[in-house]
Amino acid sequence: MAPTHVLVALDGSPLADEALAHALAVYECRLTVLNIVTPLDAGMAEGGVLTADDSRLEAAEERAERLIERAKTQATAADREIDTAVRSGDPAETIVEYADANDVDHIVMGSHGSERGAVTRRLLGTVSTDVLGEAPVSVTVIR
Repeated sequence: MAPTHVLVALDGSPLADEALAHALAVYECRLTVLNIVTPLDAGMAEGGVLTADDSRLEAAEERAERLIERAKTQATAADREIDTAVRSGDPAETIVEYADANDVDHIVMGSHGSERGAVTRRLLGTVSTDVLGEAPVSVTVIR
């Protein structure tokens, strides 16, 4: 059965851009692009090393808005409209929670290629691995 609402997780990486391009080309349904601002006190954020302050949070929010605008431009070029959302939280948990709360029936996201070492794959591929394991819907991972 074809999906009716696809969520594309966008983090600014080239593979996330490819995930959006894939979703725009393949799915003829409602598309939502989601960017997650990771709280500065989270282990994966720079706040794990640096002190959180308003300027860092503001910079992260501005980056999220630039990513959303870039996604809108990409959708317009494909003659499509997209819904957009920016949330704050743990990336994998937020993607899964958003999908569950918003009638999403498919998730598309980027991952990192297998040519990287095991440690790098573990650090950089954790979000997609966690979403694959926890999502209540099908997940397409672009490599």
